Amino acid sequence: MKISTRGVKICYIYNMIFTDSGIVLFRQDFREADRLISLYTRQHGRVNLRLPGVNRAKGKLKAISEPFACADYRIYQRGGAALGTVTGGKIRQIFPAIRTSLKRQTIALHCCELMMRLTPLRQPSEEKYLLLLQALTELNIADPSPAFAPAFTLRLMAAAGFGLDHPVLQITPEFWSRMHEDAFSSLNFTEPEDLLSLSKCNEVCRRFLNQYLNYPLQTTKPFVLPAEDIPLSSSEQILAFH
Repeated sequence: MKISTRGVKICYIYNMIFTDSGIVLFRQDFREADRLISLYTRQHGRVNLRLPGVNRAKGKLKAISEPFACADYRIYQRGGAALGTVTGGKIRQIFPAIRTSLKRQTIALHCCELMMRLTPLRQPSEEKYLLLLQALTELNIADPSPAFAPAFTLRLMAAAGFGLDHPVLQITPEFWSRMHEDAFSSLNFTEPEDLLSLSKCNEVCRRFLNQYLNYPLQTTKPFVLPAEDIPLSSSEQILAFH
């Protein structure tokens, strides 16, 4: 469609159909048979989409509209419309082990909500897409350690431009580097000094989320260590920086 008036710059609004890989961050039933989803795609960033008729008995796209499903989506985007429409798709991964574990599912939903809340619409970032895909892939293999959520949050902060160039709260550079670079499944800490550093990383995440989110997360994952995991010799030090 062409919009033009004399003396005003001409602009064009195009309808387009494209295919992209994406991960479902959130879904909500809409009207009688439709669903709305927030999808983080590899090439187009976060987009909001409608899946018409998916809740009917013969709906064919239900599997690719479930939370943290990873699929290839065929999307119709009408020029100027806020919502695109999913017209087809092919499932890549549904992460079945996550869906059978409440602990893994809670962390997966938490990671997806962080992606939805901390990423702008239609601003692609392959780094963020791959970060979420890595997190879900590792969650599908093994139960998460207490370091999983803060490590994901710190990495998403860095990818979103909110990361810290240097460690704070006297966290050692080595520990800071591990939280940002090591595989999530390898972040298992038992030494008192490591548990103290992990608690400090939790505090960094809490401060960041309190500052930048207008309202609390729905999938609230407390950034705290279980009391039995905190060595008694470190308790006073932990209280000192809270």
